Amino acid sequence: MGETRKCDVLVVGAGPGGYVAGIRAAQLGLKTIVVEADKAGGTCLIRGCIPSKAIIHAAERFESLRQHSSEGGHMGLSVGGEPHVDMAALVSWKDSIVERLNKGVEGLLKSAGADLIKGWANFIGPKSCTVETSEGSVDIEAENIIIATGSSHIDLPFMPCDEEFILSSTGALDLDSLPKSAAIVGGGYIGLELGCALAKLGTEVTVIEGLDNILAIMDRELCRPLEIWLKKHGVVVHTNALARGAVIKGKGASRKVELAFEKDGEEHTVKVDRVLVTVGRKPNTKGWGLENTGVRMDAAGRFIRIDRQCRTSVPGIYAIGDVAGEPMLAHKASAEGEMVAEIIAGHKREFDKVAIPAIVFTEPEIISVGLTPDEAEERGEQIIVGKFPLAASGRALSIEAEKTGGFIRVTARESDHVILGVQAVGTHVAELHGEFILALEMGALLEDVAGTVHAHPTMSEAFHESVLKTLGHAIHIS
Repeated sequence: MGETRKCDVLVVGAGPGGYVAGIRAAQLGLKTIVVEADKAGGTCLIRGCIPSKAIIHAAERFESLRQHSSEGGHMGLSVGGEPHVDMAALVSWKDSIVERLNKGVEGLLKSAGADLIKGWANFIGPKSCTVETSEGSVDIEAENIIIATGSSHIDLPFMPCDEEFILSSTGALDLDSLPKSAAIVGGGYIGLELGCALAKLGTEVTVIEGLDNILAIMDRELCRPLEIWLKKHGVVVHTNALARGAVIKGKGASRKVELAFEKDGEEHTVKVDRVLVTVGRKPNTKGWGLENTGVRMDAAGRFIRIDRQCRTSVPGIYAIGDVAGEPMLAHKASAEGEMVAEIIAGHKREFDKVAIPAIVFTEPEIISVGLTPDEAEERGEQIIVGKFPLAASGRALSIEAEKTGGFIRVTARESDHVILGVQAVGTHVAELHGEFILALEMGALLEDVAGTVHAHPTMSEAFHESVLKTLGHAIHIS
């Protein structure tokens, strides 16, 4: 007979939502158990956000080395010889970062007083589950449940990933050698982030996207600098193109993947070393007894239905992160996890965010916070819009952040100058999002930002100038 444990809070899943919920609940004095079948940190830390950004950074460094090793060098700097990529060593370096952060999360849970159980949870009732661990089964009964099971890669039924020739994003982050050529099925942010990194490392990249445009979550103006970069780096992009299947041909080291796709009513093929499938993610709602909890799903049957406090239809059961709806972003999950822990502890909280920032780590990087001009107008707002090009920023020029025609764009309500949204595109712009989101959450007016002194020379000056432009009196552009 297995061990039985009781707790105030059971968190299922130790991803960016679950581990934050577990830490905060334990900090508040609640007896907390966190169950995780894989490694603490979840998809984001183990096989998503963190490892992909590490590889993206390495790719940037390699591209810089190639520039300096070319004839005449770059910036007056040159290095002898041709740089090379040791993909196995790069992946090993990436793994060391992941391992360090994984151990860090485990340490934080322990120091906060939360118990981490490694195993697969299977619910047998609304507040009870059995966890299969390496040492046997553990039965857990909890007063409150926080479901944080996350999401997983969507496989194409006619082209399943074997993680050797047809890869998911997980397989793409564990390559033992750099492919000479690769096709990416799906031109969303995951595929394009990895596609940009591979192109910088020297892979010939082809993108197959079923919609009219790549990166459909962003407006066309924001995507234009990315499209320029892709074209400049020889990345072939097919839009309105649907993948139809893949066949592995050849023998031994000469084996290739022949990818078939349909475009303009015609069948096409492309032969590559690897195919990367990035057509989206699905919430993890199956295989762990969700049906035994009695919680209701949303109208589409895809996500667990929640309210503004992340409560499900069953009292005492909460759902956070990817399993509870869009946007499927790590930082949203973390914010929800912290909030739910405090609600369980008796605090008055609800999820009432003005905006949740979205960042795409392509080259150039793209940020969107709040409403775009089109979205604001669709809501009936009378707006004013200002845009400041990074080419007019001294700091941007000095760190080559303006190379692809990047800019910062501000949208504000015309009547009272409340800032409704900020978007930016350019190299090294991701870190600017903090000022953007703070302005929106605090209900800042254009004049609030215009009257704030921004240090020179910094990239944040471009935000200040974009606000001045919206007001009609930018200093560094006419």
